Amino acid sequence: MSWISDPNFTEDQPFGPQTLPYGVVDGGVAVRVGDQALLLKSLALGKCSEYVQGDSLDPLLKAGRPVWSVLRAKLKEIVTATSAPKGAELTGIESAKLPFTVGDYVDFYSSRHHAENVGKMFRPDGDALTPNWTHLPIGYHGRAGTVYVSGTEIVRPNGQKRGSEGPKFGPSERLDIEAEVGFVCGGPQAANVSTSRAAEHVFGVALVNDWSARDIQAWEYQPLGPFLAKSFATSIGAWITPLEAFSVARVPTPPLPNKLHDYLATDQPWGLDITITVELNDTIVARPPFREMSWSFVQQLAHMTVNGATVRPGDLFASGTVSGPEKDERGSFLELSWGGKEPFKLDDGSTRSFLEDGDTVRLTATAPGEGGSVVGLAEVVGTVRSA
Repeated sequence: MSWISDPNFTEDQPFGPQTLPYGVVDGGVAVRVGDQALLLKSLALGKCSEYVQGDSLDPLLKAGRPVWSVLRAKLKEIVTATSAPKGAELTGIESAKLPFTVGDYVDFYSSRHHAENVGKMFRPDGDALTPNWTHLPIGYHGRAGTVYVSGTEIVRPNGQKRGSEGPKFGPSERLDIEAEVGFVCGGPQAANVSTSRAAEHVFGVALVNDWSARDIQAWEYQPLGPFLAKSFATSIGAWITPLEAFSVARVPTPPLPNKLHDYLATDQPWGLDITITVELNDTIVARPPFREMSWSFVQQLAHMTVNGATVRPGDLFASGTVSGPEKDERGSFLELSWGGKEPFKLDDGSTRSFLEDGDTVRLTATAPGEGGSVVGLAEVVGTVRSA
């Protein structure tokens, strides 16, 4: 029994004592307990207190793994006690905001199922995968300044699109989602991070929706890759679930057909058994399985820094679209509608290939936890409006 009275603060619920994600609300840094937030600034947390006094997770991200582990252990003791500790204050989660300063943002392309689907659509007479795909985690640098917290409205972007008589300009007509898992970095700045050390530089995990304008992308992406089609908006959950919460959810990644270079080799399983649910206007349209991702986050971070680039506290990198082998496991509308040729149906009888103004997308996710519990990732919600 816990002193926290909340029906959603139990081990069979996503935000029970097994999860304890960090966020920031109007009162400051907090951990989520069910559908409430426990403020940390007035709790007796020993030396850890200095990292949670402000209105950002930035100091905590810089503190590093030893502090993260000690603080999580202390918080588990506090929230599972039968009586409230001195200074305990619970508040609502409605005011949750972007909890850290986003540094660099990198987006990967690590689902083989997604990459093959896109390849079949865009290169029907060629190989579904590019020759490099099974040898390295493909990625690109995104725009940190347009990473928004869940609940932020998404403005339909303008850009150039292919036309019958040359490019035309206007709002995207093929606005899409990408259901992804993001990793928030912390600890000391470092380069050449090995796969065995990568977890020391990852504070926690969050859901990400990397919105995409497919018609703008199709015209602009050659030869240098994504630009305006991606940089307008990336949504992230307001609560960051600590990496330690996923100890039971670790699984091997699917095997690749070739030997990897040594810097990408791993001696531990770092795939994660996370299942995402994609809802469009309250209709569940897909359940992408993150366990199907071919490249793990430790391989992504190793590749990202192998050239001497550094990882710093607040850096964010995302997995790329999560898709599985089945049609109802595809993490983008591009795949679900097969490029618009096969519109999918919603519960209200309407159909979609891509997003219309007023549409609301909601991503949620869970993973298995210790003792049969459920670990949650905070939802990512966004509603589309015209410019």
